[in-house]
Amino acid sequence: MTGGPRAAASAVPDLSVAEVSAAVRSGERSALELTDAYLERIAALDEPLNVYRTVTASLAREQARAVDERVGRGEDPGPLAGVPIALKDNIEVAGVPMTASTGFLRENVATGDAPVTTALRDAGAVLLGKLHMSEWAIGGTTQNIHFGVGRNPWDPQRTPGGSSGGSGAAIAADLALVTLGTDTGGSIRIPGSLDGVLGLRPTKGRVSNHGSIPVAPSFDTIGPLARRAADVAAVLAVIAGFDGADPVSVDVPVEDYLSALERPVGGMRVGVLGGSFRADPLVPATAAALDAAAGVLTGLGMSAGEVALEGHLEAIEATADLLLAEAAAYHEQRVAEHPEGFAPDVLARLRRGTAVTGPGYARHRQFGRVWRRRVLDALGEHDILLCPGCPIPAPLIAESDPLSMTARLAHFLGVWVLAGVPALVVPIGFVDGLPVAMQLVGRPFEEGTLLRVAHAYQQATDWHLRRPALG
Repeated sequence: MTGGPRAAASAVPDLSVAEVSAAVRSGERSALELTDAYLERIAALDEPLNVYRTVTASLAREQARAVDERVGRGEDPGPLAGVPIALKDNIEVAGVPMTASTGFLRENVATGDAPVTTALRDAGAVLLGKLHMSEWAIGGTTQNIHFGVGRNPWDPQRTPGGSSGGSGAAIAADLALVTLGTDTGGSIRIPGSLDGVLGLRPTKGRVSNHGSIPVAPSFDTIGPLARRAADVAAVLAVIAGFDGADPVSVDVPVEDYLSALERPVGGMRVGVLGGSFRADPLVPATAAALDAAAGVLTGLGMSAGEVALEGHLEAIEATADLLLAEAAAYHEQRVAEHPEGFAPDVLARLRRGTAVTGPGYARHRQFGRVWRRRVLDALGEHDILLCPGCPIPAPLIAESDPLSMTARLAHFLGVWVLAGVPALVVPIGFVDGLPVAMQLVGRPFEEGTLLRVAHAYQQATDWHLRRPALG
């Protein structure tokens, strides 16, 4: 299904964030007309894929009109003028339902805007709606018992990943130009990998989590998904920054991410992770795609060397126990009073978190410090690390146990959360007609370096521009 055409009856223009913003700000394009094109495409294609929880058509048109009116008055509507965007359904938008795709919040309506929502609106973005997700953002397959199964645009019989399944599928199906998801142990990067789009987990504290429903506050972060590295950079530039209302927010200067894209990558050092990062569950075809991607980077003038990073498997267990212990604390009363309200796999994870002992938690925390030091030492010798995103292409929904499949999909993802470093998945090809991705890992608060390398890679390849055959 690689490289298929879009549905002709509901096509949207193939433009980047910068191209949309420039066209709208110059008056060449109407934000309202662009919004209507996306809303028509959503109406035509969303139902069988189950991407959106709520489509905010009236709000979107209101925001688009406001952008066009500002342009008409000669005012600058902002760097994201007219850019159609959608948010995972655990991020607040005032007056709009926020269910976190759980039955517990079926009737919940947000009373305020999250800081990221405010930042996007002030930058001129247009909100198309709220996106489907795994229940409570716990799980990697969006097999949701409350609001239906999310489906992958490349093959609707397969999972789009999770927990930000709708955020990845919306980009793949051109149902939004940029989306926001949340990532605790891989929830942005799993959909990015399986849907063939970029998904960035920023450094914890780089983007405010205030106004989002938590999984594990020590690990959660909001981040963007898009087709192009430049689009991710444009949105990150708007939502990044210190927020005193978020206790994990860090007051570190925000890099000029768009300028970072223009710096050459020649002479940069990439550490290609070996050992357990090249072992089961990584399938040979995905490994071959990784080798080819590394070859592209060296062809761009980067030097590559293999890196051995000990403790990967221990880091997986430590990450899972720590984040599930925090999740269990957040849901303690609900689990005690209404365990039947949770999907079985979600309840099983929360039970695991409850079973983590104090000494066990302390041991995992200490190992986390050791693991972080090992990762930072590797990044002291290399500008970035390269490893798999998901080890396999999108699995069939009918063959996916949500509990075991989540662990398999996140095998190479969650450990960077424990290290406290940013990570970005980038499409690098197809296996059996389904997207696969590499993962770039960088130093804390150096998201610009990841985006710079991804942008250079995308200038040399076209994987990110291929689309599923829909319609």
